[in-house]
Amino acid sequence: MIIDSWTYRTWGARVLIVLLAFPLCCLSASAQNTKRQEVDFDSPTFVPTVKVGKVLENGDSIQYMEMNNVYVFPPVTFSSKRQQGAYMRLVKNVKTVLPIAKEANTIMMETAEYLETLPDKKSREEHMKRVEKGIMQAYKPRMKKLTYSQGKLLIKLIYRESHSSGYELIQAFLGPVKAGFYQAFAWAFGASLKKEYDPEGVDRLTERVVLLVEAGQL
Repeated sequence: MIIDSWTYRTWGARVLIVLLAFPLCCLSASAQNTKRQEVDFDSPTFVPTVKVGKVLENGDSIQYMEMNNVYVFPPVTFSSKRQQGAYMRLVKNVKTVLPIAKEANTIMMETAEYLETLPDKKSREEHMKRVEKGIMQAYKPRMKKLTYSQGKLLIKLIYRESHSSGYELIQAFLGPVKAGFYQAFAWAFGASLKKEYDPEGVDRLTERVVLLVEAGQL
């Protein structure tokens, strides 16, 4: 099904607000959360996959195999143990919040697709209320466990997956007042919904980690 951009962005904005509200709220709660979170670095977040199939070529059946992308980067060098620790925390944080960012984008896409099948605005509004309630129930316990840094990273990774900032979506389709409210809330805790994800610039190390995690190499 082809989803027109207006439908996706309009209804997706409402889903995104609910999802963004949690990392924003966790910024205040997690700023004082000093509990250490352990991550098994030998267990990939995304399991490598292998797809086996076959095609017909000039009457012959030829088997083929599709595998995950394999990324090769120069070794990371650290000038200090502090820098090394920062990198390890980044890996841990990406492994923690990248699945949530991907789930957020999937929810937006699936919601937009389903809303296209509903006959009128009333039924769409009723479905959106159920979606928002379901998100609250499913994600609130998970978001409470996030640290301050993970909340900020989640905002960026949602941008990476949806290709739009939360502020842009909220301002364009729910108005500047709500956009300003959420931005002010984020700003009060050192975050911003206007932040863009720059894989070639300031976020290049994060992008490297994300690609390795997605490929099951990290």
